[in-house]
Amino acid sequence: MPAIVPAPAHHEPSGAAPFVLGPDVRIVVPDGDDAVLAVAEHLAALLAPSAVGEPRVVTGDDDGPGAVVLRGTARDGARAEAYEITVSAHRVELAAAGALGLFRAATTLAQLTEGGTVAAGRVADAPRYAWRGLSIDVVRHWFPPAVLREVVDLMASYKLNVLHLHLTDDQGWRLEIASRPRLTAVSGRTQVGGEEAGFLTAQDYAELVAYAAARHVLVVPEIDVPGHTNAALHAYGELTPSGEPTDAYLGIEVGHSQISLNEPATAGFLRDVFADVAALTPGRYVHMGGDEVRTMDPAEYREFVTEASRVVADTGKLPVVWQEAAVADLPDGALVQLWDPGMSTAPILAAAERGHDVILSPAKHVYLDMKYARGDRLGLDWAGTVELDGAYDWDPDDYVPGLDPARVRGVEAAAWTETLTTREELFTMLLPRLAAVAEVAWTPQEARSIDSLRMRLPAHAERWAAADLAYHASPGVDWPR
Repeated sequence: MPAIVPAPAHHEPSGAAPFVLGPDVRIVVPDGDDAVLAVAEHLAALLAPSAVGEPRVVTGDDDGPGAVVLRGTARDGARAEAYEITVSAHRVELAAAGALGLFRAATTLAQLTEGGTVAAGRVADAPRYAWRGLSIDVVRHWFPPAVLREVVDLMASYKLNVLHLHLTDDQGWRLEIASRPRLTAVSGRTQVGGEEAGFLTAQDYAELVAYAAARHVLVVPEIDVPGHTNAALHAYGELTPSGEPTDAYLGIEVGHSQISLNEPATAGFLRDVFADVAALTPGRYVHMGGDEVRTMDPAEYREFVTEASRVVADTGKLPVVWQEAAVADLPDGALVQLWDPGMSTAPILAAAERGHDVILSPAKHVYLDMKYARGDRLGLDWAGTVELDGAYDWDPDDYVPGLDPARVRGVEAAAWTETLTTREELFTMLLPRLAAVAEVAWTPQEARSIDSLRMRLPAHAERWAAADLAYHASPGVDWPR
């Protein structure tokens, strides 16, 4: 297997002479297809470091040698990310239904390239799961748009397609909301430990969403209710029973804050905030949290989540909720996200029976803020430690006993930032485990092997180093010296 991550479903080397990225290499696209043209330009940038000269993007195929041809087949639309790559000594052909599949093919082709050549053969590939995500907490510690764009680039390189942004919590509020400006004016600069933080303006957010969309990554914003809400209570005292704002919270404990439908201001707050978030978000989904609400009566909690999910649905978006909220009466199309494997899965199974798909984010496998090993400075260990093999060695289809595999929408890793304060620390915790999770989410179970992944990772570490991305040297891998 070449150093492709995630591993493709099928790879057949031919043994023939490789394709050489020589001075005459050109990327051929159909005339008039702007979406495919954008993929070609992206591919040219990916191949440039390995090519002799600058790869040219041209229209019209002359059947001559040195061509990398992108073909949109306009078929099999239900498998929009599926693609094929055929490599001979004279030309390379990338075929997919459209721009999305061709983008995935371009990512693979870049990884097939080594020393200015591409090994001859054929790749046929398609994703195992539709939802392949990463959640980034920018609240506990703030990470600015420049770092988030680097995260998007890393995700795209491993065929991950959902960036879930945890934007609100007890410690701060990270998205400008036109109808409630005090959320960022008061709570936009606070974070764990008390150092000054920041937030995304509406323009920052729009630019990040567009940047991600150009790389076929969907941004899903999370506004966490009814718990994890101290930043909102600190900004708007009318949300509290006393009418007085709470103090800023700079610690890392959870479960001590909530907003309630009993307060007259709450209904308008939910309606206005989710309407503003929906207006800023082109994608289909808005995450509304629902986790770790430890001081609310169960009946009240169920009523709150049911009402809040209807508010989200009324904006035209589909709600995503953490697993605790599966007890509510959720709108059609809502997704439920498992995170705590120690919690009863009965509500998740019941929600699946009602037609809701499930995203799997089991903390003991894919919470990438967990320490790699006991005694590490970075990370927490409440879910145990997670090394490379722990992130890799599990099967989403049979992870939840009794859950129909057809209801598994996908897999999402998470990086919570209670202990992560810098760009270097963030990427150290993401890599190499994010590559492992990407393969779990993309590659068929029968095509996966942790031993194979360990052999493929050193080439990726060289790319990480070239991009100045820190990583953890997990044991069992022959990392570059």
